[in-house]
Amino acid sequence: MDLENNTTLHIEPALYLFPVPLSQGGIEGVLPAVNVELVRQVKHFIVENVRSARRFLKLCDRSIDIDSLTFCELNRHTEASAVPSMLEPLARGEAVGVISEAGCPAIADPGADVVAVAQRRGFKVVPLVGPSSILMSLMASGFNGQSFAFNGYLPIDRDARSRSFKMMQQRITSERQTQIFIETPYRNNKLIADIATSLPGNMLLCVASDITSERQSIITRTCADWKRARYDYDKTPTIFLLFS
Repeated sequence: MDLENNTTLHIEPALYLFPVPLSQGGIEGVLPAVNVELVRQVKHFIVENVRSARRFLKLCDRSIDIDSLTFCELNRHTEASAVPSMLEPLARGEAVGVISEAGCPAIADPGADVVAVAQRRGFKVVPLVGPSSILMSLMASGFNGQSFAFNGYLPIDRDARSRSFKMMQQRITSERQTQIFIETPYRNNKLIADIATSLPGNMLLCVASDITSERQSIITRTCADWKRARYDYDKTPTIFLLFS
């Protein structure tokens, strides 16, 4: 497709995975033009949240007739038995789009469930280029990008969290594997304090916050330095990475 020469891209029956900006603001500089060209042509969407999906579509093109579209919500409350029926338009030969609340669909996201069904049924799946906070934080951390693991949310229970810290430390030491994880934003400051006091002082912690926004901050320090540092990541979307 050549968007500069005004060549229209005709969409084909497939499950399209549309990345969403990580922060507030426009899509310029975050998403390629091909994503917008494709999203204009999709009439059926599987979304994590209908309201945020509608807002994203209007950011892509204000002329999109939102009321003419169909939306199925797929989130942590969705029953597994309800997922296959979301692909009925695709079975009829129509394109279906997947939109998460932020970042790339199916990466630490419920969209993975419908992608798995599509693969089992032999449907074409098309991942599109867009921001991933996990990969962007790894890129900027200075840590090992050859071997890494995303651990999702760490346990809240103190003993279980302590075991998670020890497990990640072992993997870093024995496999030289970067460990990546997230936290509920209002617990960010407590997590940093827990890491700084629970892990060796020379262990490296990267805190990547508000990625792609004007307030973006990606800082790598030793745990000893984090223990002495002043910071406030309260209620801010943040990714944490450990290495040594």
